[in-house]
Amino acid sequence: MKLYTTRMAPNPRRVSWVMAEKGISDIEIVDVNLLGGEHRQPEYRNRFTFGHLPGLELDDGTCFTETLAIARYLETLYPEPNLFGVDAREQALIEMWTRRAEIYLANPMMMYVRMTHPALAALEAPQPEVAAYNKAGAEKFMKAMDRHLANSEYLTDRFSMADIVAAVGIDFGRLVKYRPPEEYTHLKRWLDLCLSRPAGKAGL
Repeated sequence: MKLYTTRMAPNPRRVSWVMAEKGISDIEIVDVNLLGGEHRQPEYRNRFTFGHLPGLELDDGTCFTETLAIARYLETLYPEPNLFGVDAREQALIEMWTRRAEIYLANPMMMYVRMTHPALAALEAPQPEVAAYNKAGAEKFMKAMDRHLANSEYLTDRFSMADIVAAVGIDFGRLVKYRPPEEYTHLKRWLDLCLSRPAGKAGL
């Protein structure tokens, strides 16, 4: 298998984190120059249809993108440690928090950074109003997370894919020196716990 990826970007980092948690080392890594637009070239698009990163190419030639699709595929091949749930209840809770984290936190944070960081102007022109709107939406969800985390070490009963998606989403703000509001103390405790994991540095 080959994983087409790039360092620092949040979506590739999620998959790198999953691989590090599971100790996966037998997948060939192909670096793609994101800022250079390599993902937009015909060679890449013809393989994956869209210029999305990361992309996984299987030994039989099957190619697909989307971080959760890739992570679920890897979970099937490398089931331990489990990141998506071991029974119906746990799978539902992890799915719920993963979707919440992606829709209400990770995606808005990516848009906030993308619309404010000067170097990312190569991908899309900065739009301060769009950045401010997405930052406000992300912080609204962080407030809800902070309340939830007052009574829970992780987003569910244990560390899972939901925590990876949420932690990577917030930590991407480092590129523009962003830090969550100081009053979200439970969120900070949880974020520090996630990022202190050995696998938390993968993809950086």
